[in-house]
Amino acid sequence: MIRIENLTKSYPSQIGPQYIFKNLNFEFPTENNVAILGKNGAGKSTLFRMLAKSEYPDNGRVITNKSMSWPVALQTGVHPQMTYRENTRFVGRINNVRSLSEYENKVQEFAELGERFDLPVRTYSSGMRAKLVFACCMNIDFDIYLIDEATSVGDPLFRKKARVSLKEKSEQAGVIMVSHELDQIREFCTSAVVINDGELTYYSDLEEGIDVYMHDANQKKTKK
Repeated sequence: MIRIENLTKSYPSQIGPQYIFKNLNFEFPTENNVAILGKNGAGKSTLFRMLAKSEYPDNGRVITNKSMSWPVALQTGVHPQMTYRENTRFVGRINNVRSLSEYENKVQEFAELGERFDLPVRTYSSGMRAKLVFACCMNIDFDIYLIDEATSVGDPLFRKKARVSLKEKSEQAGVIMVSHELDQIREFCTSAVVINDGELTYYSDLEEGIDVYMHDANQKKTKK
């Protein structure tokens, strides 16, 4: 269960607060893998970050009894002065991983960085940092994985590996995904939540949700 209660979220601007959501109430289904769809500016990323608790509402709350990953594509929580190994152990501790040494070995093998595992993260490329975050996340068993353009991580071989790993997770646990790639949405999701004018509508049929989303997007283009 993921329940949104009386949630309001706005951002300041020169002409006053710009409301993304106002007194929103909604219950996210967790029995299906869900895509969050909506035109640009609808609030997809904002909602996603609030589900992850990496951003907070002005008022209201998100309630859940599920363990959720951080947004997989975001390189949050990585300390640049610490080594890959030190970061891995830190992530393991805050997520209550039982065997840190086993977890460390799994992450090291998955990320395929060899001896560079003991170098400071500040010496890594953005792709290597993304591998760190992805490998750390995929080796923890969460109830729900928050996926944000995650299969764009790393080189082509690693991206293939990432897709396989995500597919396995999507069959064992819940997935909530934000992506502009409909092929990726169709690969990992079975249902959709469409955001329109600050309201959320759930579609148990993914293709129905995509049709509504595409219709809304085409209407916006026509008005322009």
